[in-house]
Amino acid sequence: MGIWTDAFIAPREPVLLRPEAFGRLAVELARERVVRTPWTLVAGRLCVNASLNWGSVSGRARWGKASVGTLLRTEQFPWETEDTDDEPPPWGPSHEEGRLLATGDKLLDLPVALRAAPYGDEDIAVVFAHMDFGNRAVTDYFRFEDNRTTLACFALARPQNRPLSANSLGDMDGGPMHQVRTCVVHTFKHASGASEGAPLPPLASVTARYFGPDQVNGRTYD
Repeated sequence: MGIWTDAFIAPREPVLLRPEAFGRLAVELARERVVRTPWTLVAGRLCVNASLNWGSVSGRARWGKASVGTLLRTEQFPWETEDTDDEPPPWGPSHEEGRLLATGDKLLDLPVALRAAPYGDEDIAVVFAHMDFGNRAVTDYFRFEDNRTTLACFALARPQNRPLSANSLGDMDGGPMHQVRTCVVHTFKHASGASEGAPLPPLASVTARYFGPDQVNGRTYD
């Protein structure tokens, strides 16, 4: 039992990074030991509010061991759509559909795969296996090692809204939303630093190079 949280960090404005910069961002997250490979690249109609570990395209790419070329869809459960089908994600269903384009352990292969992806025309996500708990700053933040801490870098074809703070199992409360096109989302079950809403320091250090110092962070929990 416990509360799962999806935390995001994004630029102040809903800008789409150039594909070369997006590739460097993803590579640096691994090189600077924020995340661990393997990485997986997916493209299609993605939802930045879909829970990373629970039936989303990103989650299924991470955990499903699908082969390259596989078409993935958000797993829908009847009890989740009975009363929420008209509500926006994360309160309602996401209805994602994406194709797994590439996967691997070698970081130099990731920019090559991105160059062949429909960047800007379709939603793109680079999904990493989990946070790097060999990094002391990561371990101190999360308090203990948990390899379910998936991270995804999103480059969206069109802006999407993410709530700054929301309980996805509760009612929509009309709280503030933030529009994003490029952002990074990771999931966790417990974290000491996040109890005050602070982003993961080594993650924020890397993303600030691409998003600027005036970054926005928020979280969705259930």
